[in-house]
Amino acid sequence: MKIGNYDLHAIETGTFALDGGAMFGVVPKTLWEKAISPDEKNRIPMAARALLLIGNGRKILIDDGNGSKFNDKLVSIYKIDNSRNDLISSLRKHNIFPADITDVILTHLHFDHAGGSTYRENGVVKPTFPNAKYYVQREHWEAANKPAERDRASFFPEDFVPLQEHGLLNFTEGEVEILPGITCRICNGHTSALQAPVISDGKTTMLYCADLVPTSAHVPIPWIMAYDLRPLVTLEEKRRILNEAVDENWILFFEHDASVQTCRLQRTEKGIVVIHPSPLS
Repeated sequence: MKIGNYDLHAIETGTFALDGGAMFGVVPKTLWEKAISPDEKNRIPMAARALLLIGNGRKILIDDGNGSKFNDKLVSIYKIDNSRNDLISSLRKHNIFPADITDVILTHLHFDHAGGSTYRENGVVKPTFPNAKYYVQREHWEAANKPAERDRASFFPEDFVPLQEHGLLNFTEGEVEILPGITCRICNGHTSALQAPVISDGKTTMLYCADLVPTSAHVPIPWIMAYDLRPLVTLEEKRRILNEAVDENWILFFEHDASVQTCRLQRTEKGIVVIHPSPLS
C-alpha cells in the first residue's frame, strides 16, 4: 500500500496472548468470546504487528513488538511465540536490516510495543537499530520512568533506558508532525501520552491504533481494556477519534489483532462497526 511518498508494509514480529477478561474489561465473556476465542487459560491470541514505511529517503518503523529478551517464565505466561515470525526476519523479507532503519516511532513504552527496541548480546543490552532516532512523547517517558502501580509491570526499563544511554532518544511533545506526512493523536486513557501515528497524504489516511483500539473487536466504543489507566478517558478518546475516522474514511491499522490487519469503519444505528477488513498489501 502507498500513502503519499511512503510504501507501507505490515511487519509481523510474532504472537503472544493476554487474559481475555483483562483485554475486554467490563464486557461479559459471553459477548467477547464470540469475537475472539480464548485458550484453556482464558488467554486470547494477540499479534505484535509493527508498521514499516519506506520513502522520503527514510525507513521508518512504528513500534517493534515484544523483542527477544524474555526469560522462560515470561515466555510461558504470555505465550510468546516467535517461531513463525520475528522482527528481524520480517524486516529481511523487505530487504531491510537493522542498520537500515532511520527512525522508530514508539507509541508508548509497554513491553509489547517497545520490547524490540533493544536486544541482549553476551549479557549486554544494546539498541536494535543503532542508526535510528527513536521518538517517544516526553510526558510518556517521564511516566514510564515513574510508573503507577497499576501499569508498573508493563514497563521493562531495559527496553528503553539504553536508547537514552546511546543518545538515540528523541522527545516529541503533543500532536505534532513527527516526520513528513506523519502526525499523531495523543491519548491518555490507556497510559499517559500514548502517541497514535496518523499517516496521510490528504487523500488517504491511516491511523496506527496501538492500544487505543488494540483489535477490531475493540471498535465498539464501550469495549475497553481493564489494562487502561483511565477507562472513561479512553471512552471519550475512542468516541472522538473513531468518529473522525468514519467521517474522513480513514484506514485503521491494528497492532494486536491476530487475524485482521486493517479495516475501514461505518456508522450504523448500532454504532460504529468494522467494514472491509483486509491485509495490508
